[in-house]
Amino acid sequence: MTDSVAVVGIGNMGLGMALRLRDRGFALRVRDIDPARESMARSEGLAVCASPAEAAAGARCAIVAVVDAKQTEAVLFGDGGVAAALPRGAAVLLCPTIAPHDTEAFAARLAEAGLAPIDAPMSGGPVRARDGTMSLMVACAASAYETQRAVIESLSGAVFRLGERPGDGARMKLVNNLLAGINLAGAAEVLALAERAGLDAGLALDVIERSSGQSWIASDRMRRALAGDLAPRAHTTLLNKDTHLALDMAHRLGMAAPVGEHAAALFARACESGFAALDDASLLELLRRR
Repeated sequence: MTDSVAVVGIGNMGLGMALRLRDRGFALRVRDIDPARESMARSEGLAVCASPAEAAAGARCAIVAVVDAKQTEAVLFGDGGVAAALPRGAAVLLCPTIAPHDTEAFAARLAEAGLAPIDAPMSGGPVRARDGTMSLMVACAASAYETQRAVIESLSGAVFRLGERPGDGARMKLVNNLLAGINLAGAAEVLALAERAGLDAGLALDVIERSSGQSWIASDRMRRALAGDLAPRAHTTLLNKDTHLALDMAHRLGMAAPVGEHAAALFARACESGFAALDDASLLELLRRR
């Protein structure tokens, strides 16, 4: 087993994570299905591989930073997948936002293959992924954490250890992202209201940021939206996916989530209205039009 790290999925978050680890002295090999992302990685001096298996061969761990459970399964267990290429005892960090039952199933299959699953969803955006200030919600065996401590703590200065039960990282991420969706939907709605009432929306956001209505996601997204900058850092499709995953978790637990239902419906409507590939700050434009 070498000291190299594989990162499969080098989108906005994955590339930031790979560059962070590179800067911290790890040898990196990366893979993505998007040639444009791979070109960006090459321009940063990263070693780009032809398959997840090539990236993972001999590595101490593989970080999976793709979009959903379908992509995760393909990367792990499909042709040229990570699981068959990693040496026994290596770890797999599962970083996508997916359903807890999917995380549990992947963790069981990885353990059967002699690998150490680490349930490790991430949050904070690409800038914080790059500088190591994003949060990681980690659930795994204590031995796996200790073995991969250098990698995990290089990625994040805000690591939340949630115990050893696979799926608890996924559960915590959905709790967080449902609130993120609610906060973003609320911020977009009140700024659209401020504009309709004849107020300066930028000044309204100034007031909110220093008052009881403040939230990080409101400041981050609405500043860009008010500037007309909807270039995707986090596509609208992602919070549409994540809020609905969180609602599915709530329904499986027999709990109603009425505020979350309204927020999820807005993200679904935004996707249906042509904003899917834009930043989720586009929710403001959707609500301006209503």
